[in-house]
Amino acid sequence: MKKIAVLISGSGSNLEAIVNACNGGAIKGRVVKIISNNPDAYGLVRAKKLNIPSEIINHENFDLRDNFDQAIEDCLKKVNPDLIVLAGFMRILGKKITKKFSSKMINLHPSLLPLYPGLGTHKKALHNKDIIHGISVHFVSSELDAGPLIAQGIIRIKENETMNELTARIHRIEHLLLPEIISLICNDKITLINKSVSFNLNSLKNDDYIIKNYEV
Repeated sequence: MKKIAVLISGSGSNLEAIVNACNGGAIKGRVVKIISNNPDAYGLVRAKKLNIPSEIINHENFDLRDNFDQAIEDCLKKVNPDLIVLAGFMRILGKKITKKFSSKMINLHPSLLPLYPGLGTHKKALHNKDIIHGISVHFVSSELDAGPLIAQGIIRIKENETMNELTARIHRIEHLLLPEIISLICNDKITLINKSVSFNLNSLKNDDYIIKNYEV
C-alpha cells in the first residue's frame, strides 16, 4: 500500500475525495500526512476529522523561499511518501525540492494547460468565451503549473453560465479525475522516466496523455 502526502492551502475538498477513495479501496494507498502553508485552511479541519496527521508550514514565517522549501522537504522526509499530491496548494516550489521529488510529485490545476497557468482560470475561460474548460494533472516542475502532463478532464461551458456554476462543475470533475490518476500511479500504471510520462496502459502511447470528457 502506497503512502501519500497531500499539500493544501484551502478547503481540502480534493483531499477528502482522495481519502474517501483510499478508504473505499479505489486507491491502493493511504494518506499519511497533510501539509498546509495556510494556518486557516479548512482542509486542516477536514484532516482532524479524518484523523490524519497534519502540519502547518506557513510561508510567511520564512524570509527565503529556499528555507520554506527545506521545511516542506524535511517534513516529507519524516513520512517518506511514495506520492506527493499538490491539491489546491497555492505556492510555487523551487528547483531543489521539485527535482528531489520530481518522479513522485503531482499537481492538480483548474485549466486545460498550457492555457491559463496561475490564478483566475475560470474567469479567463468565461471572459474569452471559451467553448470548453477543464482541469489538468501533471508532474511538478519548478515552473508555474508546468511539468509533464498526465491527464486532462474536459467539460463544455454552458450558455450564460456563471462563475459559481462553472466553479462548482470544475470541482465535481476534480473529485473524479484526481483520485483516478492517483489510483493509476499507486498501481504503477503511470510513472515518470527521464522527464517523460510512461503509461502502462493499453489505450495510450507514451507520447499521449489521458483525456476525459465529462457531462456534469
